Amino acid sequence: MNSGSIFDAEKLRPQLAEIEKQAADPNLWSNPQRSQQVMREKKRLEHLLATDADLQRRGDDISAYLELTKEGENVEGDLQREISSLRETVDKLETETLLSGDNDPLNAIVTIHPGAGGTESQDWADMLLRMYLRWAERQGFETILYDYQPGEEAGLKSATFAVNGEYAFGLLSSEIGVHRLVRISPFDQAKRRHTSFASVFVSPEIDESIEIVIKPEDIRTDTYRSSGKGGQHVNTTDSAVRITHLPTGLVASCQNERSQHKNRERAMSMLRSKLYEFEMEKKRAATKKIEDSKLDSDFGSQIRSYVLQPYRMAKDHRTKAEVGDVDRVLDGDLQPFIRAYLLARRGEKQL
Repeated sequence: MNSGSIFDAEKLRPQLAEIEKQAADPNLWSNPQRSQQVMREKKRLEHLLATDADLQRRGDDISAYLELTKEGENVEGDLQREISSLRETVDKLETETLLSGDNDPLNAIVTIHPGAGGTESQDWADMLLRMYLRWAERQGFETILYDYQPGEEAGLKSATFAVNGEYAFGLLSSEIGVHRLVRISPFDQAKRRHTSFASVFVSPEIDESIEIVIKPEDIRTDTYRSSGKGGQHVNTTDSAVRITHLPTGLVASCQNERSQHKNRERAMSMLRSKLYEFEMEKKRAATKKIEDSKLDSDFGSQIRSYVLQPYRMAKDHRTKAEVGDVDRVLDGDLQPFIRAYLLARRGEKQL
């Protein structure tokens, strides 16, 4: 039994053939902006066709299991697994339909800073870093840790990493803001309950075709010894680079390359992306500055709470979405929160 084409593959294939023809033209690569658009469209069409084929296969498998069930075969476990897997795929597709922003398909640059709470918050920031890296791994995305500043006793003072994959920025834009953790402190001998905060900021990784003017007199460049996790060049030379944009206070750091020159190039690229998102945010709401998304890391400003004591729950304060299995969330299962945020965002746009 053939379940039919979901995305009208007969129309998509000629479109893909045309895009592949354009991609094969050597002259295309002399125009970086156009070549990136073509390759992005090629990837999108390939993704749709692959998804269409996968959905057809899953539909056929479910139909086959149903037929076997009618014949008295005990395949209920296999059938339930196929239905559950299909449901996850459909939920993911629905989420993708909610990503309609110009920058949503782009890669993301994520920065995490601990808030009030000293060692507690630095440890919490490190937990968030692990959560996002696990989430990216679940999505099949590539991650690159550009900067990691360890805390004095535990955790981190700051971390910046890239998430490379289709719609990485659109999905992770839901995470911008302050995250709150409530738990029995592993650093408190009296085993008291502590509340910790950490802020997350996400910007799209823009390409070279978008012009962002950065005046030399508007930046301060500092160099320091790398202090990240491992690497032969760590703590050997002042190769790490931190660039501060003085008018806005935005900071971009990189220490994962061996040479100071390459780290500076990457830091400037990240700064351009952050400045781009800064300007876009001002355009989206003239009266609202980008710092609204980076509220003081203290009570009353959090977008989400993760409670480990006295009960266990993760709750998003914007959408009211809740997940009881907070360990699953901290292990990277953020889809319920991301989907709820995107649905709420679409509702706001329709008002």
